[in-house]
Amino acid sequence: MAARPLTPPPLQGPTAKEKKYDRQLRLWAASGQQALEDAHVLLLNGGSPGVVGVETLKNLILPGIGSYTIVDGNVVAEKDLGINFFLTDHSLGKLRADETCKYLTELNPDVQGHPVQKSLRDFLGSAIRSDAPDRPSSLTNPNALDKYTLVLFVASKQNYPLLRLVSTYCAAKALPLFYLHSLGLFSHFSTQLPDPFPIVDTHPDPTSTQDLRLLDPWPELQAFAKSKTENLDTLSNHDHGHIPYLLLLLRFLTDWRQSHNGKPPSEYREKKEFKSLVESKARIDNPEGGEENFDEAAAAVLKSLNKPSLPSGVRQVLEDPNNKQPQQDSANFWLIANAIQKFHQTHGSLPLPGALPDMKAQSKDYIQLQNIYKAKARRDIEEVTNSLRSTEADLKRQTPVEAKEIESFCKGAAFVKLIKGKPLPVYAPTAKVPPTSLQNILDDEDSLLPISLAFQAYDHWLHEISNATPQTDPSAPFSSSSSSEEAKHPLEALKHSATQIIDLDAASNGPQINADDIMPRIEPILAEFVRAAGAELHNISAVTGGMVAQEVIKVLTKQYIPIDNTCVFDGIASKSAVFRL
Repeated sequence: MAARPLTPPPLQGPTAKEKKYDRQLRLWAASGQQALEDAHVLLLNGGSPGVVGVETLKNLILPGIGSYTIVDGNVVAEKDLGINFFLTDHSLGKLRADETCKYLTELNPDVQGHPVQKSLRDFLGSAIRSDAPDRPSSLTNPNALDKYTLVLFVASKQNYPLLRLVSTYCAAKALPLFYLHSLGLFSHFSTQLPDPFPIVDTHPDPTSTQDLRLLDPWPELQAFAKSKTENLDTLSNHDHGHIPYLLLLLRFLTDWRQSHNGKPPSEYREKKEFKSLVESKARIDNPEGGEENFDEAAAAVLKSLNKPSLPSGVRQVLEDPNNKQPQQDSANFWLIANAIQKFHQTHGSLPLPGALPDMKAQSKDYIQLQNIYKAKARRDIEEVTNSLRSTEADLKRQTPVEAKEIESFCKGAAFVKLIKGKPLPVYAPTAKVPPTSLQNILDDEDSLLPISLAFQAYDHWLHEISNATPQTDPSAPFSSSSSSEEAKHPLEALKHSATQIIDLDAASNGPQINADDIMPRIEPILAEFVRAAGAELHNISAVTGGMVAQEVIKVLTKQYIPIDNTCVFDGIASKSAVFRL
């Protein structure tokens, strides 16, 4: 009796977490998901309702951030119930941090929420010393916020001295900081990233990542191309129509060089001529009336026949002082970048990524071509790794850079991005709007920069009001019962603050721009601030929270390219814009 075949072991299906986060894992992979789960985000919410901060957390909790902390010393009031969807009627009179955390955590039980029932001043009070009640000077505990990965600071009255303190602290600790503002039909957020903030996995457009090195083929690629195309005219229609287009281009480049003093086509006119040559070699007397692989070859001429160049983003990295002389405590990024620079100095090009586009070919030929490119990419990575190991030995580093980190950098070297973090662009005189941006307001009727200036003016005004008449209610400055003269005429006071900022920026940065020319663009925004009386609209805060969360995820995962450094949203026109201020 014949032996019965063994039942094959069951295939390992996706884990529960992979099923839960399947769609987002396709965006930032397991490494990005792990970075999210390792993160601890701190939300600093002062006297304002802070719905924009809560909505940001919502969009971080859903994809599985590790933990978050909400600092909010207020109790739930009736006005909160209409704009904060994470409160109920039963929350009325209870601590807002507790209630918000309770309902936020229901979105994803894997996320840990930590409410802190303190005002910002009390929360930071154990870590600051004060020269005056509203002028905290510096952190007495240099590790006060070290356990947090990123800080969200929601704008509100009386918060500028604390914002300045937190901004300085985060800059010193290389801790990313986001400043959020939502008021009426407008919103704004700014980022303060560490300087420098490098990103390797930028997820460029796949069509822009093809690096085929057709003008500088290595021996294995040349040999394979010759073996497949040396008898091109005698091949059958089937074989002729299935030669990978890369090999066709290499064959015709050889023919072109023989009649052009060994030079490839370089100018546009020459490339058009070369393209016509490729098209003329296609067979049209076959049943298909043409050949797809020749069409692919002709289409690739203009974008594939280019000498290797150093993209501006990579050049910025290689010219950075951190890359010139790496130290023992240098980040892994700079050690790899230094090895990449040595590779480029030797070969005149970056390491080969090794990826191939789809093309018309027989499976065995395409696989062999893939192997040739992958083998070359592995050799390049090995050369970079050996250079890096030599540097590590010279620096006596105890922990070597992981091989997968080196490989990732080499494959994406052409698209690395280095962001030079700047302090938050708030109303302080040290944060000036570039004169070109001020001129842009006059030249571009659709520019949204007036929104940013309006929020700076609003912060300036609130700070002046809080110094004169301290209040905890964000709508108090708009109250008719306020004792402040400025508060009785808020629009005029806001316009005055905006004029001061514009005049200061214009005088300090160069061209003399008249505030009267710009104010008609800013005044409607300020009027909306007065109409809203310090209140948020849930739909605007919800949209802004989604935008902020998207940028936070980019920063936490170090994937994709986050904004640099200010984003504004116009809820009336449903438009947004990004500025570097």
